[in-house]
Amino acid sequence: MQISKEERLKQLNTVGKNTLLETLEISIIDFGDDYLIAKMPVTSKVHQPDGVLHGGATAALAESVGSFAMHIFSDLDKVFVRGTEITANHLKSVTDGHVYAKATFLHKGRTTQLLDIRVTDDHDNLISICKLSTISLPRKK
Repeated sequence: MQISKEERLKQLNTVGKNTLLETLEISIIDFGDDYLIAKMPVTSKVHQPDGVLHGGATAALAESVGSFAMHIFSDLDKVFVRGTEITANHLKSVTDGHVYAKATFLHKGRTTQLLDIRVTDDHDNLISICKLSTISLPRKK
């Protein structure tokens, strides 16, 4: 039975309960055949002491959206997925509103994957460019 996109988004967001996703208020808002998008509010909860978005919160958003992408585009009955490396280049500061992370694949091999994650603000300004490397390992039978 095929479920609707809205139902799938609801399922994805339920997985984040009682995790860092809930703490940072990260929600999955859209996905397609080759991308996944999440959003996070920019509040004092994710600020550096000087009132701008913390790079670590941005990296957590990027890793979360990349990991979710791997989970919906992988056969989790056969493999489990782990992140192996994340890099983030922060280009612009944000003090409020929301940031959006869109993950797309640069490489999707059987064992290793590389995702490009672009973080933008409410005005579509590029905030950070992140790369996430993952590995898919076989599940024990």
